[in-house]
Amino acid sequence: TAFCICFLGVCGGEFSVLRSPQSVVFRDGSWPIPGERIPDVAALTMGFSVEEDLPWPGLGVGDLFHRPQATVLVTVKGVDKLPVKGFSYPIENAVPFSLDSVANAIHTLFSEEMPVVLQLAPSEERVYMVGKANAVFEDLSVTLRQLRNRLFQDSSILTSLPLNSLSRNNEVDLLFLSELQVLHDIASLLSRHKHLAKDHSPDLYSLELSGLEEVGKRYGEDSQQFKDASQILVDSLQKFADEMFNLYGGNAVVEVVAVKEFNSPLSRKTRSLLQASQVTENPYNLAYPYNYDYSVIFNIVLWMMIGLALAVIVISYNLWNMDPGYDSIIYRMTNQKIRMD
Repeated sequence: TAFCICFLGVCGGEFSVLRSPQSVVFRDGSWPIPGERIPDVAALTMGFSVEEDLPWPGLGVGDLFHRPQATVLVTVKGVDKLPVKGFSYPIENAVPFSLDSVANAIHTLFSEEMPVVLQLAPSEERVYMVGKANAVFEDLSVTLRQLRNRLFQDSSILTSLPLNSLSRNNEVDLLFLSELQVLHDIASLLSRHKHLAKDHSPDLYSLELSGLEEVGKRYGEDSQQFKDASQILVDSLQKFADEMFNLYGGNAVVEVVAVKEFNSPLSRKTRSLLQASQVTENPYNLAYPYNYDYSVIFNIVLWMMIGLALAVIVISYNLWNMDPGYDSIIYRMTNQKIRMD
């Protein structure tokens, strides 16, 4: 299971690394990172190839033989930056992005194992799960009705979270708090199924949180409610990151991106709730997607065939030109038979 936790926010914005193992190297500096290349950072930290080289000094080479065990990307909308601990880098060209390419790579390479691939946007009721690990997260609250009901259960975060100026009776406040409840429930479910964090397949968690943005629209960004919500969010993200980092045995990269708003809307295909992995027919007879291992396999097969062909030619040549009188048992036996006759 390869792990990397990414918390993304939208506002200008800022990309922060909260936690990372020794096998992944992030350098301290203020190098800006293009918003559209954030998925490539997640892919490279997990050991996957990308189509274009990433000339970003913030990410070092690291240990190629020990990759992290999961990636969690949390997109937080409505704030320029979050005062989280760790390395921080400015974001240039904050365009919408997704980790679909990373999810597809995981599902293609590890379909026979149990990778966790969870992409969730609670406020939009959008969820995508794929793979055999779906059953673990089937009880996760994903619709607004489920989230509201979950908040008023005995084990919800409302029993321990200081609300300060936030209210239990306001729908905007409840939306914000329900997203924090999702973070808590993901870590709780994973803690009860620790085998998912100890297998050899990489895991991916992509979460989009827009509750803070709605709080800012409702009360204003200078309001006490927005300030309290921001602090509660930072504390919750840090706690969630620490829990996930520990569940994966310290082999996790934890990242945060904060962005006020995206420069353009993100268009993506909608997926059915708790969509299962299915193999669909190809009605247009299109070629399979390019596999980056193709060149390696091609070279292995090519040079093996060339070697075998050369061996056959050399052996055939030597057999054809072999001297039958040179220490040959066949020649000696034939010669004795002739003299006896």
